[in-house]
Amino acid sequence: MKLNELADNPGARKARTRVGRGIGSGKGKTSGAGQKGQKSRSGVAINGFEGGQMPIYRRLPKRGFKNPFKKQFGVVNLGTLQTAVDNGVLEEGANVTVAVLAEKGLARPQKDGLRLLAKGELKAKLNIEISGASKAAVEAVEKAGGSVKVLAPVAAAESAE
Repeated sequence: MKLNELADNPGARKARTRVGRGIGSGKGKTSGAGQKGQKSRSGVAINGFEGGQMPIYRRLPKRGFKNPFKKQFGVVNLGTLQTAVDNGVLEEGANVTVAVLAEKGLARPQKDGLRLLAKGELKAKLNIEISGASKAAVEAVEKAGGSVKVLAPVAAAESAE
């Protein structure tokens, strides 16, 4: 094979349709844009416009309330911590912080921190520092011989300084 014999596979490259080249081309005169009006011209961006009819996003009722101050907590369960201790990811008696949980891949920290919940059973003694915890989770950790220290919320800590 020589350089002058190289060729693309048949049909590998297709020429673009050249519009506005006479009525015989099938894409002449209006160049496939139909007849007059705003949408036959370039630069049209009329999302949601329904020709003067009341748009659907205004016809439908709005429901509920979205709290802009809602706290978003990541969740860590007691069962997850016990499984981590059983698998050797965490040591018994270790200090468990949000950073440790993220590093070990046990929980994803959210904007407002992590919250400890009482799903599952904890037998290992752990000292946990976390953004929030349910009463049942705190009782379960203390029953196992550990402790839970609930950290001050980020916004409260900043305003106290």
